[in-house]
Amino acid sequence: MRFSMGSTGRVGCIRLARVALALALAALALGSPVPSRAQENPLGNVQTPAPAPPKASDSESQKPAIEGGTRVVVEGASHRDARLRVDVNLVQVPTSVTDPMNRLVTGLEKENFSVTDDNVPQTIRYFSSQDAPITIGVVLDLSGSMTSKFTRARKALTEFLRTSNPQDEFFVVGFNDRPSVIVDYTSDVDDVEARMVMLKPENRTALIDAVYLGVDHLRQAKYDRKALLIISDGGDNRSRYTQNELERVVRESGVQIYSIGIFDNYAPSSEEQLGPELLKQICESTGGRLFIVGSDTADLADIASRISAELRDEYVLGYSPIETKRDGSWRKLKVKLAPPPGLPPLTVHFREGYYAPSQ
Repeated sequence: MRFSMGSTGRVGCIRLARVALALALAALALGSPVPSRAQENPLGNVQTPAPAPPKASDSESQKPAIEGGTRVVVEGASHRDARLRVDVNLVQVPTSVTDPMNRLVTGLEKENFSVTDDNVPQTIRYFSSQDAPITIGVVLDLSGSMTSKFTRARKALTEFLRTSNPQDEFFVVGFNDRPSVIVDYTSDVDDVEARMVMLKPENRTALIDAVYLGVDHLRQAKYDRKALLIISDGGDNRSRYTQNELERVVRESGVQIYSIGIFDNYAPSSEEQLGPELLKQICESTGGRLFIVGSDTADLADIASRISAELRDEYVLGYSPIETKRDGSWRKLKVKLAPPPGLPPLTVHFREGYYAPSQ
């Protein structure tokens, strides 16, 4: 027996197809997913505006050495239906230049600098030398070894705060046996100075722990430009973290560290004798520097002004790495200077490198 579909059957099928199409169009208008093979091409021909970038995870925020990263994500109803993912990394290298008399050199141009990343020459795509607001964490030594030096330490802090930009924000980590945030984020210089009045140096010294806490607290900074200023004699006899552990954290952070070293002519303990070298090592690996203050405080205002000028008038060199391996490896930076003719030999200060992203 042969079965055939007459005209009535064909009309019925056509009506059903039209109903199905109408339902599908209604579902699209309401934003409901329509089960069809078109979903196998998630981009299709539909241009979807990108939502706001997602908040970085803790593991990503721990590697701010890659700065200015832009992540555009266009997603479907769930993360499993991801439509488009594009990562663009910009490595920013804060750089300062000094002359043979240790004075800051300004007015240089992008063409005067060159950057290599693991010995691979890079193209500088971003260049800035303007004064911009900055977040500064002050690490203040309140240990017993500072008893004879504390007046100088407080004056150093006061002189530095007086050079600040009104938009700058600060916090202060005080430390002896343990570090703690004694002044949280503020732009009120008078408030910071007022809280220093009742402080008294005592007990032992956990300098490395204090720097560790300062770097960690800078993750909450309002500004992209951030730095630490250590005011201490550099002695350490109480920290739980080691210098190697601190070095790793500092490298990952990309934070610049400067120090005002307060030293007496005679250092009674081995920790104080090693203090200048410890502070120097902590600072120079980040592109910062150690400034030494002896018993004479006449130079404090000048030192504070020089640190402030270096932080605010530094050159920032930015590039997108030619090699984009995400293996978490340490990548060594080198900045070279080709100064204009007629200048004396100049010294370039920059951080030693950064850790590549691991994913």
